[in-house]
Order: sequence, then C-alpha cells, then structure tokens
Amino acid sequence: MSARKGLILLVLAAVVVIIAVLFWQAYRVPPLRLQGQVEARQYMVSSKVPGRLAEVRVRRGDRVDKDQPVFTIDSPELRAKLAQVEAIDRISRALISAVEGGTREEKIAAARSEHEKARVAEQLAETTYRRVRALADEGLVARQRLDEAYTAWQVAVKTRVTTGEVLKLAEHGPRDEARDASEATGDVTASLRSEVADLLDDTQARAPHAGEVTDVLLHSGELVPQGFPVVMLTDASDAWALFNVREDLLEQFQPGNRFTVRIPALDRDAGFTVSHLAVQGDYATWSATGKGQDFDLRTFEVEMRPDQPIPGLRPGMSVLLDLEP
Repeated sequence: MSARKGLILLVLAAVVVIIAVLFWQAYRVPPLRLQGQVEARQYMVSSKVPGRLAEVRVRRGDRVDKDQPVFTIDSPELRAKLAQVEAIDRISRALISAVEGGTREEKIAAARSEHEKARVAEQLAETTYRRVRALADEGLVARQRLDEAYTAWQVAVKTRVTTGEVLKLAEHGPRDEARDASEATGDVTASLRSEVADLLDDTQARAPHAGEVTDVLLHSGELVPQGFPVVMLTDASDAWALFNVREDLLEQFQPGNRFTVRIPALDRDAGFTVSHLAVQGDYATWSATGKGQDFDLRTFEVEMRPDQPIPGLRPGMSVLLDLEP
C-alpha cells in the first residue's frame, strides 16, 4: 500500500513539474533577437589621369598584393607633352652647343627658324587655352582638359623663351649670360621631364592595399574620367559585424562589451566585442515608444569586431544576437 502511495505521489510531483515548466515557457519573456550584417574594409582604385582604359589586369575574385598593377590608362595628351619635352631638350642641347662652339650663319638661320616656329606654336597654344577656358566656364568641358590646355600653353611659352635665347646667342655670340641661360634651360627641361614622368606613372594604377577584387566597373576600351573608381577591392581580414540598435538598448552595448554572435552561413558561434557606436541619420531612424506618446527612440549603429580571426567570414553574411530580457 505504501509503495502504491509513493508511486502516486511521484506521478503527482512529475505532473506539477511539467505544468510549472509549461507555465514558465508560456509566460516568460522571449529573448530579443537582433540581426546584423558583416561588413569589411573596401578600397576604390581610381584613375588619377583621365583617358581610355588600355588594360585591366585583374578579374573578380582575384587576390592582389599592395602596389600590384591593376589597370593601365592610355593618354595621348601625355604622349604629346612628352614630345614637347623632348623638343625642349633638343633646343637645350643646341643652346649648349652654340655656347661652346661659337656661331655660324647657318646656326643663326636655324635658330631664327626655330624661334619663329616656337612663337607661332605659343600663339596657337594660347588661343586654344582661351577657347577651352570659355568652354570650361560654361561647363562644357572637364576642368582637367582646361589644366592640360594651360600646361601646353606654358610649355609653348617656355619653348619660345628658350628659342629666343638661342637666337640671341647665335646673333651676339656666346657670353656668360648665355651660359647661365643654357643652365636654366637644362633646369626647365629636367622639371618638365619630371612632371611628365609623374603623370605617366599615374597611368599605371596600383592596388593601395592587399585584398580581393570584388568588382570591376569598367572594361578595356572605355573612357575613364578623372577620379572614377575602376576596380573595387575588399579586405576580408578587416571585417566587423554591424547591428542597428534602439537607444533604449544601448546600455548593453558599451564599447568593450563582449557578446556571442551566431553566424548562420558558417553554422558557428563566435565572440565579438563592441568597438564603436554611431547615431544614424535623422530620417527613418525613429521608433515610437507607444501609442499616444510624443517621445521616440532613435536608432544607433553598433559596430562589433571579432575577438579572433574567423575563417570564411565574408561581407554580406548575416549575424544573429539574442538579448536576454
């Protein structure tokens, strides 16, 4: 009889426990689930020099190292500037030759002819610049085109001055002033050559950082405006999780607080630490606290960094965070 009584008590106790568990599950406040997204550092490889895209050396999915060439720009304007510099260099050598070798009638005639050509070229360059400036003022051409026209004009001016010095030297014979002029001409040539070399180097775009090519926006043969991004790089090693959190929950998301975050795409949990808080814009970031109330809650961006590198973590993946009430 006592055994039967004990069994009944045991069954009743089990029923009470089951009812208590059911009531606890029915009335307990479920955890608040926040969904975020993985972001990663991105780099835009842009063109500093406008022109036509000659070659793209990477494709989507390629891994690139820092300073690795990714695309090349073809710029006829730079080749024209290089030709102008070479012409000035020839004039400079002629000036030195005149200073060191004296003057003949043939040299005077040649110097006068070069000076006349330089003067005509200067007039044409100045006229072109003024036309381009008028078009630029009306917004019909890019500012870069105006800068190129101005540079061409200044090169023509320097060429005319140099040929004038050569002509004076040929007419009056070498003097100390002529030697100074020849040295100055050499300095001008070196300066212009350095400028063109820098511009030519800019036609070879290089990766500013190691990463993966996630997008190629233009292709070979297309025109590339100045500063337009051609290749997009993503550094997956510099990734973070980004959540949108109401301000009434921010007390739990102070910088340095650690959370366990679920990554469904990798089917694993990982530790993340709050690194940065930032308020979102004024529009579409307000949430009413209740009907009839005039106080709204703003939304903040909460940035979390992984405590350890996570293999396979990629931008765009979803991340889940459960907050206990």
